[in-house]
Amino acid sequence: MKATIVTIGDEILIGQIIDTNSGYIAKALDKIGVQTTEMLSISDDKNHILSTFKSLQNNVDFVIITGGLGPTKDDITKHTFCEYFDDILVENKVVLNHVTHLIESIFKRPITQMNRDQALVPSKCQILFNKVGTAPGMWMKKEHTVYISLPGVPYEMKYIIENEIVPKIVQEYERPYIIHKTILTYGQGESLVAERIENWENNLPEFIKLAYLPNPGRVRLRLTARGKNKEILENAINQNVESLTKIISDIIVGFDDEETIEVVIGKMLTQQNKTISTAESITGGKIAQLLSSVSGASKYYRGSVVSYATDTKVSFLEVSQNTINEFSVVSRQVATEMVIGIKKLMKTDYAIATTGNAGPSKGDSDVTIGTVFIAIATPETVFIEEFNFGQPREKVIDRTVYKALEMVQKEILKNF
Repeated sequence: MKATIVTIGDEILIGQIIDTNSGYIAKALDKIGVQTTEMLSISDDKNHILSTFKSLQNNVDFVIITGGLGPTKDDITKHTFCEYFDDILVENKVVLNHVTHLIESIFKRPITQMNRDQALVPSKCQILFNKVGTAPGMWMKKEHTVYISLPGVPYEMKYIIENEIVPKIVQEYERPYIIHKTILTYGQGESLVAERIENWENNLPEFIKLAYLPNPGRVRLRLTARGKNKEILENAINQNVESLTKIISDIIVGFDDEETIEVVIGKMLTQQNKTISTAESITGGKIAQLLSSVSGASKYYRGSVVSYATDTKVSFLEVSQNTINEFSVVSRQVATEMVIGIKKLMKTDYAIATTGNAGPSKGDSDVTIGTVFIAIATPETVFIEEFNFGQPREKVIDRTVYKALEMVQKEILKNF
């Protein structure tokens, strides 16, 4: 089964807001065997919406629309639905009672006519109840395509997807199985990984597809199997993952999207009852943000000093001014003193420190732009590595973050 996701709103097209709804909807559909083949963002224009609806009819099973269901005049989705389905708006008593309760009992204010109008829906539609908001979802079918309209507010959209749409599709439609398995690798680029696994990839079954998902410093390998027999798909995926692991075990750090390298590090530190801290200059707190984003991180992550300015390194991390004067703020020696300083300050078993020049100007150091020093402190020792991650600035910072996590993960792994 196939779906197209359509977001309506000029605010998306001019970059005023970022569309996060489409990704969430696509992931929810994928879990129940519905393949998203296209995502569209279109303007708040009736003719544009109508032409989009017409172009998608009978080409996909579901068209899922978000946005344009608010109470103001610029929200035209319901009226456009009526025109496309040759229908009229009628007041739905169930929706009106819900809106009245929400406004008067929860928000503690009198209901307005604009609020009441939220209960107006096309007479032919099936209502998708929105418990957490005032705009109901709508389900309407024309020939072979179902058109589903959802509010653009993310938490309202998510409620309807989880409690109305997914159960309805599962109950009413026979769907194929879609099985995914994602392997997380760190330390080698996409082309090198591809060369190492070329023979393995060439021998994958036809019903399993491999996708490379590269980011600076890491590559995710996603296997996708589609078919009618779930057991056969899962067995085939597991067998191929096992054979892949034998080929590139040195760079695999985890499996599936939920098991990122920061999650893996957290699990290992928890099992060892060890702690970690970070001192960041070039990365500006990004390593701290990733480590602290994991649920339960307070068990092992003690904190960070974002010593972006030179004097902060001296004041908080006890980096010697003489060392800075002699070797510059971007140097092996400064990275060493930073990591020793944060490990001492936070009283942790492990520590990470980063210093470098991401550009575009050289700042307080004359080193080549793109130069980075990453220091790792373990319970036994301290070591430093130098890199040049080139340009642009964002690439240098991201590669530094993931290289630092990769380095510390390998050191923690040695103690297992």
